[in-house]
Amino acid sequence: MSAIYILWLRELKKYSRSRTQIIASMGQPLLYLLVLGFGLGPVFQKAGGGSYLQFMAPGIIGMTVLFTSVFSGIALLWDRQFGFLKETLVAPVPRIQVMIGRTLGGTTVAMIQGTLIFVVCVIAGFRPVSLLAVPLGFVFMGLIASVFAALGTAIGSSLQDMQGFQLIMNFLVLPIFFLSGALFPLNNLPKALAIVTSLDPLSYGVDGLRSVLTGLSHFGAITDALVLLCVAAAFICLGAWRFSKIEI
Repeated sequence: MSAIYILWLRELKKYSRSRTQIIASMGQPLLYLLVLGFGLGPVFQKAGGGSYLQFMAPGIIGMTVLFTSVFSGIALLWDRQFGFLKETLVAPVPRIQVMIGRTLGGTTVAMIQGTLIFVVCVIAGFRPVSLLAVPLGFVFMGLIASVFAALGTAIGSSLQDMQGFQLIMNFLVLPIFFLSGALFPLNNLPKALAIVTSLDPLSYGVDGLRSVLTGLSHFGAITDALVLLCVAAAFICLGAWRFSKIEI
């Protein structure tokens, strides 16, 4: 357990020291929130959807958690390149503890980043349905972060260098975001697109956030939570298996 705590603490220290990274990682969510939120707001309102900012804010929070948690796992590549990963793996602790510690660290950092964006959303005009909804929102943020931090660990354990990083971005992370319903409602979609979105884990994370924070839901908050728990368990097992196969 001490190894898990040490690695979790190390991820938090890395995050706290990188003020530039904190500011830079908020750029894309702010761009979507301010440009799309206010730019498409009148169109969304005329279509009978109400406030677009109110609709998309949970999606932007989910996007922030997604990117931060996935990239925390892919940071394995940097640790491998600079030798820290080798020092960690030769330590007399089970690799599963190393993997869990890194995943928990990535999850915590992603939740902190999501909290910052949540505060920005509130400043911009987003209003949760009640104060009691906010803790439930953090629960869903934690579930999203756990799912994709574990997925990031599995990806980082499988890649050998940074050359595959751009491929992961273009063909996995971005489609996961755009197909999640973060920017558009999941109701009345074409059948093929509805099937694809229902297979996207982030769809359930965004829907869960939207359900507890705004009262709007497509799948239902309980279904969202159960799916995220199952996917998180599956990805943690996958990440642990891939991490155990890393060669020093």
